[in-house]
Amino acid sequence: MTRLSPAASLSILALALAGAAGAQSPSPSASSVANPAIWPRVNAQPKRDPKVEKRVDTLIRAMSVEDKVGQLIQVDIGSIKPADVVTYKIGSVLNGGNSGPYDDEYASPAKWLQLADEFYDASMTRSDGRPKIPIIWGTDSVHGNNNIVGATLFPHNIGLGAARDRDLIRKIGEVTALETAAAGLDWTFAPTLAVVQDDRWGRTYESYGEEPEIAADYAGAMIEGVQGKVGTKDFLAPNHLIATTKHFLGDGGTGGRDQGDTRVSEEVLRDVHLGGYPAAIEAGTQSVMASFSSWNGEKMSGNASLLTGVLKERMGFDGFVVGDWNSHGQVKGCTNEDCPQAINAGLDMFMYSGPGWKQLYENTLREAKDGTIPAARLDDAVRRILRVKVRAGTFDRGRPSSRAVAGKFDVISSPAHKAIARQAVRESLVLLKNEGVLPLKPNASILVVGTAADSVSQQAGGWSITWQGADLPNSAFPNATSIWKGIEETVSAAGGTATYAPDGTFTKKPDAAIVVFGETPYAEFKGDIPNLEYSPGDKPDLAMLKRLKAAGIPVVAVFLSGRPLWVNAELNASDAFVAAFLPGSEGGGVSDVLFTRADGAINHDFKGKLSFSWPKRPDQYVLNRRDPGYDPLFPFGYGLSYAAPGKVARLDETRPADMAQATPGVFYGAGKVPPGWSIDTELVKQSGMDRRAQEDARLFTWAAGSPGRVAIVAPRPLDLSRESNGEISLVVQYRLGDRPATPVSIGVESGGKTISVPVGATLAKTAPGEWGSFAIPLQCFASRGADMHALTAPLVLSATGPLSIAVSDVKLDYISLPMNACGD
Repeated sequence: MTRLSPAASLSILALALAGAAGAQSPSPSASSVANPAIWPRVNAQPKRDPKVEKRVDTLIRAMSVEDKVGQLIQVDIGSIKPADVVTYKIGSVLNGGNSGPYDDEYASPAKWLQLADEFYDASMTRSDGRPKIPIIWGTDSVHGNNNIVGATLFPHNIGLGAARDRDLIRKIGEVTALETAAAGLDWTFAPTLAVVQDDRWGRTYESYGEEPEIAADYAGAMIEGVQGKVGTKDFLAPNHLIATTKHFLGDGGTGGRDQGDTRVSEEVLRDVHLGGYPAAIEAGTQSVMASFSSWNGEKMSGNASLLTGVLKERMGFDGFVVGDWNSHGQVKGCTNEDCPQAINAGLDMFMYSGPGWKQLYENTLREAKDGTIPAARLDDAVRRILRVKVRAGTFDRGRPSSRAVAGKFDVISSPAHKAIARQAVRESLVLLKNEGVLPLKPNASILVVGTAADSVSQQAGGWSITWQGADLPNSAFPNATSIWKGIEETVSAAGGTATYAPDGTFTKKPDAAIVVFGETPYAEFKGDIPNLEYSPGDKPDLAMLKRLKAAGIPVVAVFLSGRPLWVNAELNASDAFVAAFLPGSEGGGVSDVLFTRADGAINHDFKGKLSFSWPKRPDQYVLNRRDPGYDPLFPFGYGLSYAAPGKVARLDETRPADMAQATPGVFYGAGKVPPGWSIDTELVKQSGMDRRAQEDARLFTWAAGSPGRVAIVAPRPLDLSRESNGEISLVVQYRLGDRPATPVSIGVESGGKTISVPVGATLAKTAPGEWGSFAIPLQCFASRGADMHALTAPLVLSATGPLSIAVSDVKLDYISLPMNACGD
């Protein structure tokens, strides 16, 4: 769902992939209009309460058009202040993945509650006699209240899918709701019910599994845990939240490409991707999030046949539909600041981030007044939002800090909650291989290897404190236990010896080595990959495994990942191999299963069963039971245990030739372009120069009166269309010899055409001899006609001399800039 605040910036190490359609793809002309008659009817809950409906009707009659439009807009807290709500009566706020109270991602729970009070007070401040409508705050509590320092973090959904434990899911929902409500927030954007069909997608770990049956089994339990059970006093009680079922519909079928296009028949969309939605609606989910993705070419945020015809009319959903992060701006004919098409299609609430939310308000207000948005549609959207607010008690419970559980910060990461999370870790572990090494005796000499072993950030994955969850110290997780600490506690308590050596060195040969390694944290499209090979390149983890095994040490591999990956070589180099996925804050759950009790009895056996098929080759992107030629290494449902062991023969380690490679996010750095790329010049001299290291930059020189250009050329056309949505910029670090006296431009090349923006005035702001940088949103080039689906050169620097400019870095970066940042 949501992502960084406008000021946030994260360097991209790898972006984009060549998105491949799933195995079941209709022709490009396939319809994107659903036939509601073939979709299931649902016993939608809760049934409408006449008292609630009467109260909502009374409110709507007393509201102005301005008030109504305000309810349709949700704004990221990085873009709005409480004082703005006094004027605009915005209906909701959210915190994006990198947004924290008062611009502090590490804010204490008390600060979250304080800001929640401020927004609430602002929404209730008015003297014109019109209704006071309380604002609600939405957040991504996707594996616990993961935005708040110290919260209990559960395994991501892929691990929970392996656990196959519906009662556990309900408990996790309850804990997540309680720890979020304690900070004063009203609403979570969870659960995700994507049925992922291509594991290259960076959101695979947000899915319970590749089969719709798991989402169908879990959806109702998670909704009940978060919201309480419909028909009881517990439903939407103060210890619960408004839940969101997302992303409607087909987000898991986009060929491994974030925000892509699910090209399947309507029957496949229904039979596979609808998955848990009927159960979620029956359990009373009060909001549904429209997907960023498309179905057969039409963006979901603008698909009336699905949002209105199927979801609301056929399936009877009477809560409200919220968009994803500026997703309405991708609807045909729309911008982030103007999209009546989405509201008319059935979207009830825009989700907006950026400085232009007032423009969105003004445009929507104008369209509501002139009939572009019909009055009946406006009132229906507002009615749905108010219905949920009334049901959730927001009109009656006062300020967030006055509510029953708000401010009870001792519930955050309480011992009981940590115990549930530790249970979830134990049940989510999948044993792929065991050649008689496990279980280990805790009174032995154990060597623990790998930086991942003592990194809570790596074991928690994305959506942990920050959006990407990367590069966070263990101090950011004060109540967590790393996998190493859990092992150390277990072994020490039994009188054994546990030694942590990240590089695998030892002086005395241990009885066994536990090597913890895997993917580093990522979220959404930053995690999209071109194939399923783990650690392409020099493979340091594999070298570590081989070195330990060659020393005659029994080797246990604990693999952290957000998806199944091709690890045949690593499996061969291990005596036991555990797929731990992303276990969250309670790393001690790993040691609970790896070790026996002190008396030698089994402590906890492995219970986890794969919810995704495990690839035999790295090019098995689409690997699901219903696909023709299904041939995995380990099938869906596979998982060994102490009670049911099995053997794994030596595996083929051959890497397929000509396998798809990633488009790099760094086009020039450390003095070189990516393999296969080139720097082409026309009438420009180039030479190496030093910045941080020897010849890690290039100096380009134009002669007086000479027009010339420098281009970084890719070996094949690049598809950067996804990255051209306004959040990502082309960033260049440079140093001038002299301020340019003639025009200078930066552009991209596609189809033999160069699309450029002027940058001479920007360059001139940097003093000659000093290093500076500038960023141009990729959207600037797209809006000027560049074919971002097929770039042949992601940077073209053009000028007429004299000009001398050195360049040290050219890359893509997460820098959200307004469209007026398109050059000088």
